[in-house]
Amino acid sequence: MALRYIPLHLKHTATPKIADFALLSGLEAAVRGTLISTVPIAVYDAFGSASDLSSVYLVAGVITLFWGLLVPRLTQLLPRRWVYSAGCVLYLVAMALYILGTPFSVQVAILISAMATVTTFVCLNAYVLDYVARTDLGKTQGQQMVYAAVPWAVGPLTGVWLRGVWAPLPFLVAGGFAALLLAVFWYLRLGNGRQIARAKGPAVNPLAYLGRFFRQPRLIIGWLFAVFRSCGWWVYVVYVPVFCIENGLGEELGGQMLSVSNATLLISPYMARLARRLTVRRTLLWSLGYCTVLFIGATVFSAIPYVALSLLFLASFGLVMLDVAGGLPFLMSVKPSERAEMAAVYSSFRDVSGILTPGAAYLVLLVFPLSGIFAASGAAFGLAWWLARNLHPRLGTPRPSRGGA
Repeated sequence: MALRYIPLHLKHTATPKIADFALLSGLEAAVRGTLISTVPIAVYDAFGSASDLSSVYLVAGVITLFWGLLVPRLTQLLPRRWVYSAGCVLYLVAMALYILGTPFSVQVAILISAMATVTTFVCLNAYVLDYVARTDLGKTQGQQMVYAAVPWAVGPLTGVWLRGVWAPLPFLVAGGFAALLLAVFWYLRLGNGRQIARAKGPAVNPLAYLGRFFRQPRLIIGWLFAVFRSCGWWVYVVYVPVFCIENGLGEELGGQMLSVSNATLLISPYMARLARRLTVRRTLLWSLGYCTVLFIGATVFSAIPYVALSLLFLASFGLVMLDVAGGLPFLMSVKPSERAEMAAVYSSFRDVSGILTPGAAYLVLLVFPLSGIFAASGAAFGLAWWLARNLHPRLGTPRPSRGGA
């Protein structure tokens, strides 16, 4: 009899809405946005050089890559809701280690926070692929970016300001957002997603679904676009603030640039409309070519720091457009029966870029000054542009024969 007094929304799990996924993306953006401009400075202060900074991120990226590929296995051993919750808890552990402030604890905190990011990212993408129709994926991406726009715009500048007030303060604030993310996730009651695979059968071997991934060229190319896009953001987020410091422009300028660049996410729905009008292929070609020219230009004008930074700032608008459209070639090619596994593969772009970027930066810095990293990033965008020429011209457009589905 007591069940009759339980609110209806607590008795039954409603079908998740696009706004639910966008809300979770926004809260996670608040965690990461608060840290994104303060952590590179903290690591640079702890280890003393851009080369050591690259080494710290490289080690974390290698470990996190393997962790991300194991997340689907964890969702077979444990309900997905608990795996997502564990990702939120990892954020809290990382914040505690950041507050300790020793070189070792900061390095471990970077690793654990990266594990938290990939865990929540894999689970959230699996939920999206479970509940969002293929033709609505672009709309979902756009709305997630709108919800994340304010945290990404305000977070970097706020994080630097909080660090100036009291060094542990940005980590306490980020920890508060992580706790709120966990609470909202349980309030939304997303459960464990739809179970399309056989209920009984052998557990999926990560190497097995990697094999299926490598047998699908469309997935490989789509994943590479995500990698190159993420590498560009890595350079912008990590090495632009260091460039500012080394050129005597202060710690705040890098955070200010990142905040203003991230504010562009507020117009991402209009960018998504433009991408649909141009088609995914044309959008990627224009955006990748744009980033290629401006990143290389930043190296050419590196002797005039403000000109170089202006070019990098303009390049960030191309990065945002790649955020809007860059993931669509992969997500639109995933088979329904491989959602969870391919979500894990897709999420590895963060970790692979976290290996490639500091690894390449370390090698570049052996020969060239810091500005050489910008040229290397421009060359990577040039390679991605060459790959984008092979995309189908009508990718992402409705298919009348299937009713637009």
